[in-house]
Amino acid sequence: MAPALMLAAAAVAFAGGGTAFAALQGNGASIIGLWSTGSQGGRVELYRCGAAICGKVDDAAPLRAKPDQRDVKNPDRKLRDRRLKGLVVLQGFEGGPKEWKGGPLYDPETGEGAANGTLTLRADGKLEVKGCKAAIFCRTKIWTRVRSRTLVD
Repeated sequence: MAPALMLAAAAVAFAGGGTAFAALQGNGASIIGLWSTGSQGGRVELYRCGAAICGKVDDAAPLRAKPDQRDVKNPDRKLRDRRLKGLVVLQGFEGGPKEWKGGPLYDPETGEGAANGTLTLRADGKLEVKGCKAAIFCRTKIWTRVRSRTLVD
């Protein structure tokens, strides 16, 4: 999976009143759901974890090829046996409705992590994910919301 360091800032705008929708959903609820990381077909599910927002690996092309993949690039040898599917890669983000701060963030593709990050919901509906090891050592990725398909009988 390549949710490249889950560095995040999130912005979601919905056509015809996205700001009002986000306000109705409550603090942070507008970023809950599936997001495409843009790397190796990766998807991360953002969800509520107490009062905060967390994220876990949902899918990626390498996971479809080998579903039992492990966190082999983790610098901590004790954690390398963790399954990638469902692995929590983003934790403790609070704030909203347009910006959340928290951490840590982790990128299982590289084994790199960041203690702090920001999720920014952009006006174009994309989520900016930013992770920083220090104030000047940051990486940013742009995630796109995965639209669910409606089944028609």
